[in-house]
Amino acid sequence: MQPRLRLPSPAAPPPGGIGDGLEERPRRPRRPAFVRARAARGAGPVPALRHLRARLAARAGHGAHERAVHGALLLAALTLAGCGGDDAREREAPPEFLVGAVDDAVRHEGPAMEQLQAAGFRAVGITSQWQPELAAPSEEERAVLRDVIDRAGETRIFLAVYHPGSATTPLTERDRTAFASYVTALLRDAPEIQDLIVGNEPNLNRFWMPQFDANGENVAAPAYLALLLEVYDAVKRETPDVRVWGGALAPRGIDRPGTGRDTHSPTTFIRDLGAAFRVTGREKPPLDGFAFHPYPQSSSAPPDEPTNPASSQILLADYEEKLRPLLDEAFGPGLPVLYSELGVETVIPAEKRSLYEGEEPGTPVDEETQADFYRRAIELAACQDGVEGLLLFHSLDEPSLVGFQSGVHYVDGTPKSSLEPVREAIENAGCAEG
Repeated sequence: MQPRLRLPSPAAPPPGGIGDGLEERPRRPRRPAFVRARAARGAGPVPALRHLRARLAARAGHGAHERAVHGALLLAALTLAGCGGDDAREREAPPEFLVGAVDDAVRHEGPAMEQLQAAGFRAVGITSQWQPELAAPSEEERAVLRDVIDRAGETRIFLAVYHPGSATTPLTERDRTAFASYVTALLRDAPEIQDLIVGNEPNLNRFWMPQFDANGENVAAPAYLALLLEVYDAVKRETPDVRVWGGALAPRGIDRPGTGRDTHSPTTFIRDLGAAFRVTGREKPPLDGFAFHPYPQSSSAPPDEPTNPASSQILLADYEEKLRPLLDEAFGPGLPVLYSELGVETVIPAEKRSLYEGEEPGTPVDEETQADFYRRAIELAACQDGVEGLLLFHSLDEPSLVGFQSGVHYVDGTPKSSLEPVREAIENAGCAEG
């Protein structure tokens, strides 16, 4: 039986709360300038199967010939080289485990980039926000990215592009085309950026709506896949060496419609992504790796403790039993994984309290515990086969206590006592044999 997955119509923002979890706190807001896309004739929400099959059929004739020629040339090259594809993959050394930090503070003037690098982070995650009908970045946005690249030096950049919230979910063909155009324009102007993350936590109603249709079926997964297909194909046409990371899922969801907190667990979402992918008939999935946010329920929970095997949530210690089998089933074996967000908040000492705003809603820990939890997370992730890196959220605290105080620097840039042990854990990152 064909999976009953359809693209939804645009919906109003969620009426109430959002899904459970620490990771769903607000990100630092930014206001991109607008460049309007041209109106697309006949644009509007379409059923997922019709849309995906139409895109496939449009390329079928040319694509079949092209694939046949490419396949023959590749086979000949491998034969002349005296190696087969499987043997080549077996000999390929796994990439060095990477530890970085997600921090949009580096988008602004100041020492944030230098502080991040001095803390030992070898990668930085930044964001660029797309808005409906935004088909290209503003000159201001281009200048910001160019400045980040110049200051990053050898630090690897992961660029996450997503919309601000569920009210701006790109559900129509016109919006998906504009989103892809925005992304490709960014990457053309910033060839140094070789890692793109598409979207942010589409299994949560804070970032993607609707999650369910009137029959209670998952419409978020196929809608996100349709966006991923559009972006992946556009990126590979223009900048084929860029790695496209999909997913960026939150670790929890309730899988029940009509609650006012409509969310999907990563277990359900990945399975439904796989079902939608199989409907396309494509052999290769539209992503080069899978991004995931393995936040525990609170900062006081150790990051290396597994969940109940019967639970649909997925954390860092559930990789072998849950995440890896789900990804292999959905997209085929071997898809690389990036833990693209993980944060542990600390208590703000009295002498620094005046630098922060609001009240803390979570359960932060002391700085010694933060350092220990980050070390344990790094050590565990580095030993998971197929996991390429971990990005901590952040290097520098956010000023609002409603946000994240999960950096190794206070908001004024001074170091926490956790900085040195975290830097040591980064320097020693790797899986000790035996």
